[in-house]
Amino acid sequence: MDTERAIETASDYLDAIMRRNRSPMEDLGFKPDWADQPRKHNVYPGVSPIPLPAAEVALASLEESLAGQVPETGGAFTMPMLSEMLRDSYAYGGRRLAVTVNDDSVAMPHYPLAIWSRGTASGGGLYPLEIYWVCGPGGPMLPGVYNYSGAQHGVQRLLIGDVTGQVRRAIAPAEAAGDQFLLVTVKFWKNAFKYRTFSYHAVTMDVGTALGTWQLWSRAAGIPLRPLLNFDEEALNRLLGVRTYEESVFAVVPLPCGESPAPEGRHELRVTAVPRERSRTVVRHPMVERVHASTVTAPLPGGSPAERLEAARPGHDGGRGEAITLADPLPLDATVREALRGRRSSFGRFSAQFSLGQAELGAVLRAGTLGARLVSDVKHADGTPALTRLAVLANHVDGVPRDAYDYDVATNTLLPLGVGVGTSFLQRNYLLNNYNMEQVAAVVTVLARPYAVMAATGQRGYRFLNAEVGAAAQAMYLAAATANIGCGAALGFDNVSYVEHLDRRRDVSRDDDDQEWPLLIVMLGHERRKAPDFHFRLS
Repeated sequence: MDTERAIETASDYLDAIMRRNRSPMEDLGFKPDWADQPRKHNVYPGVSPIPLPAAEVALASLEESLAGQVPETGGAFTMPMLSEMLRDSYAYGGRRLAVTVNDDSVAMPHYPLAIWSRGTASGGGLYPLEIYWVCGPGGPMLPGVYNYSGAQHGVQRLLIGDVTGQVRRAIAPAEAAGDQFLLVTVKFWKNAFKYRTFSYHAVTMDVGTALGTWQLWSRAAGIPLRPLLNFDEEALNRLLGVRTYEESVFAVVPLPCGESPAPEGRHELRVTAVPRERSRTVVRHPMVERVHASTVTAPLPGGSPAERLEAARPGHDGGRGEAITLADPLPLDATVREALRGRRSSFGRFSAQFSLGQAELGAVLRAGTLGARLVSDVKHADGTPALTRLAVLANHVDGVPRDAYDYDVATNTLLPLGVGVGTSFLQRNYLLNNYNMEQVAAVVTVLARPYAVMAATGQRGYRFLNAEVGAAAQAMYLAAATANIGCGAALGFDNVSYVEHLDRRRDVSRDDDDQEWPLLIVMLGHERRKAPDFHFRLS
């Protein structure tokens, strides 16, 4: 198949992604040029970051935030809250030099290639998102547009003037009021330089990890935020002065500010400042641009998306054996901030010397299920946004036979599929070399019916779904950090083999919109004791 000509939409692209281990999408010998990699934050010549104020906003526990048990204060989202949320989620939190089997370990001691930890996970640690703060007249700074710099934990003023009316027109009727907004964009080259045509699949999940973090953080502060994923994207791109094929707005987050918007005219302003590109060579990927264009412009199909999403709701078939009721999930008592500062990827540090407890596994599964429901603004008829569900392949779990299981959060049970789990299957179908799957205690798969979702919501639904997958992964990372167990999320596995193993009745060679696909795997287990590590904290 000529991939470049055949892939025009998100549906085509996803099909190629799911089958890439059988029909490769790109040159398997490709190696990124790390010496020419782009910056992980924007630098604007002549613009100095304005430091954000230090604060210590009290946050509830991860458990309370996931369960929605924190009373809403009804107050304003203040400047100290914004500062601390950005610090905890996307600022450089510290430098890590752990000895792992990941392929970047050799470069990590060199300062230009240093690994800086952040609270939010990102595929490959690339952090391709940019965060812009649109401040209105009622805000704590001059009205205008600011870019957040995670390296300096400050904002760079790009435009002076009230542009909140332009944002409100772009998101109406979703949010008619508001004086403060966060705009989350994707800079494609920051991800594509490493992942090429695979980059769009990874980066759309990165959006979900960030939004999921903000939802958990703001819930824990008593002022929950509600991200929007459906709006006039081109209008917001014009406001930011970015070209849609290079950078594009993927989410808008209104900040409750307690101020009513002032009467607005119809004039339009736009950012003219241009960040300086570090890479000498920037490569465009036509396939990624075509897929992105299909998600920007595709209209929602006729009828009610909520009603049509009923066909896309994931669900299990009841299992093929007696359900296993897990021990009560381990309470996730750490604050959301503590969980974010403890989050990390295990990268091959797993050890099967200590099996995973049921309470630990249950806590992570519950967190992933609840976390997935935080970001989607496309909901089923009953109001729930659950486009995903979880299954788990148990390898070394106390009291749980080696098998694949569907997870039911309502009853805290595992429903056996009766297909077994072997180390050879797990290792053979993991495509990278940074994890020894025999040492992993459990592999959680995030399942969905992606083609049914896109049939219900249009091509843009691909982004809604992947954002939910990313939010689920972030919640599992935070739960694992709180439970003091290792965690690692990955996209490098054979999706077709997982489908064939989990549901042997399916014929994955034919088109089937109802087919469930595993979109992400999350590995869990205890890590080696006293492994060499170094972590210098900045905050």
